[in-house]
Amino acid sequence: MQININKAHFPVTVLGHGRRIGIWLQGCNIGCKGCVSQDTWESKINRSMSVAQLLDWCKQVSKGQLDGITISGGEPFDQPKALSALLDGLHQWRADMQTDIDILCYSGYPLSTLNKKHANILGKIDALIPEPYIEQQPTTQLWRGSENQTLQLLTERGRKKYAPYLSDAVANPDKQIQVMLDGQKVWYIGIPRRGDMQKLEAQCSGSGIRFQQPSWRS
Repeated sequence: MQININKAHFPVTVLGHGRRIGIWLQGCNIGCKGCVSQDTWESKINRSMSVAQLLDWCKQVSKGQLDGITISGGEPFDQPKALSALLDGLHQWRADMQTDIDILCYSGYPLSTLNKKHANILGKIDALIPEPYIEQQPTTQLWRGSENQTLQLLTERGRKKYAPYLSDAVANPDKQIQVMLDGQKVWYIGIPRRGDMQKLEAQCSGSGIRFQQPSWRS
């Protein structure tokens, strides 16, 4: 089974509980206005690899020293078969390690749509953050881009780990993001406040640093 990914990174500490593997799938049919990850939208960009290769990478890079896996995008549910196969592999890995790592997944589709079309996949996820990003809404909730997005706890493991975060607003107004370098590219991981990326671009421009293809601008 092939899966089209945008990138993967470890450790990720700003999208879920603890130290995590982050996997971003390539392709999104939703295209929320104001999305900061527009580089993940185009499904025709072929960055495919086998699910088995991705799972091998997860095992090698983390060496089993992780708290969970976060799957985002793009839109994970636009690749339902590949997503399901990836989740099956992660479940098997978790069982083999006999560890309590959780699986958190993002989706821009409404929860009602996911329940109707992908209930079998939801049964393989511990925690879910669904609903489209709405640019006009405030960004106050932890790990969420707009107020309408909710944290859904789908398993006992999810309830155990994420119940304290259900209504946890960001205490510090400065949202946390991670920065990683990949050759000439700079990746930002996390959910910024409204306008943060534009402010960052302006500050860098003032220092002579130009962003050629920022993902938050189409």
